[in-house]
Amino acid sequence: MNAQTRRLVVGLAAAATALSMSACGLLGDDKPTAKDNHTVGLLLPERSSSTRYEAFDKPMIESAVLGLCGRCSIDYANADGDENAQKEQFDTLLAKGVRVILLDPVNAAVTAPWVEKAAKQGTKVIAYDRLAAGKVAAYVSFDNQKTGELQGQALLEALGGKASASEIVMINGSETDPNAASFKTGAHRALDGKVKRIAYEQSGEWKPDVAAKKMSEAIDKLGKNGFAAVYSANDGMAGPIIDTLKKAGRTDVPVGGQDASIEAIRRILTGEQAYTIYKPYKPEADAAANIAVYLLKNIDVTSVATTMTDSNGDQIPSMLLTPIVVTKQRVAATVIAGGLYKAAEVCSGQYAAACKAAGIGG
Repeated sequence: MNAQTRRLVVGLAAAATALSMSACGLLGDDKPTAKDNHTVGLLLPERSSSTRYEAFDKPMIESAVLGLCGRCSIDYANADGDENAQKEQFDTLLAKGVRVILLDPVNAAVTAPWVEKAAKQGTKVIAYDRLAAGKVAAYVSFDNQKTGELQGQALLEALGGKASASEIVMINGSETDPNAASFKTGAHRALDGKVKRIAYEQSGEWKPDVAAKKMSEAIDKLGKNGFAAVYSANDGMAGPIIDTLKKAGRTDVPVGGQDASIEAIRRILTGEQAYTIYKPYKPEADAAANIAVYLLKNIDVTSVATTMTDSNGDQIPSMLLTPIVVTKQRVAATVIAGGLYKAAEVCSGQYAAACKAAGIGG
């Protein structure tokens, strides 16, 4: 395992352990009163366009909260990309008297009135993964500009000596997602001045079909040989982008993504995708669970959320974790060693040979 990667993986695991120890027992021995509500609301934004929320975030947050607070419960809903549905879900939690809500917004720009309404009735909102508008109680995520910067750097590495003469296609995330803006800013920081130009740049809206359509438009505009690489803001869009390129006869184009989905890891091993970004979900979920327990107990969260993030002039206590680049050479040392996937999961069937070539046992 690369020494820097080992330090990142071990450091994230240690941070998660320390956080769990810091909150352990905060609520477990208290006797509840009639007015107590130890339900944590959990609202996640997507199901179909990104598999991470149902596969990782939800079960990990549930496990972490219940591990810290034996009589707590989770009230969960997924908006599946519908901001109106998420507003209804949020209002339902308020009507139930839920005191802490973990919110990963579909559209972060519209949530300020939600947060204000919650505050008036004593409910605290934690912005999870995406920074929701309004004076939220805390924010837990990864360093999103750094994520974009790592994506851009990885694309440059994939291009090698051809980078400075290369024209690039960029398919960004949804314009309603502040994280997407941060990824874009970071990626431009890495790419601008290092490639010939960004020849085509559009939002794929975090939707696989939209990303495929935008890739087709880029091919029509530039010609199938008119670009050298594609920046995709996440893996969910990278897959259809790669399929679109194949249909056009291009299999030599480095395409990168983000989220370390199992499909992307397999594409990386077979050489179809150049890289992804691994954001270990367990430390993020553990941090969110710990802060939720702190807020239920009315304990100052700045002892664990030690960074401040500006949100329209408000300083939000934040915990921002460090993302990791995954290439074929780093699969074993990152997502396998970090426990995101077991080798047998990744290496089944047609992927066994690619795993063996990368030094990963089935």
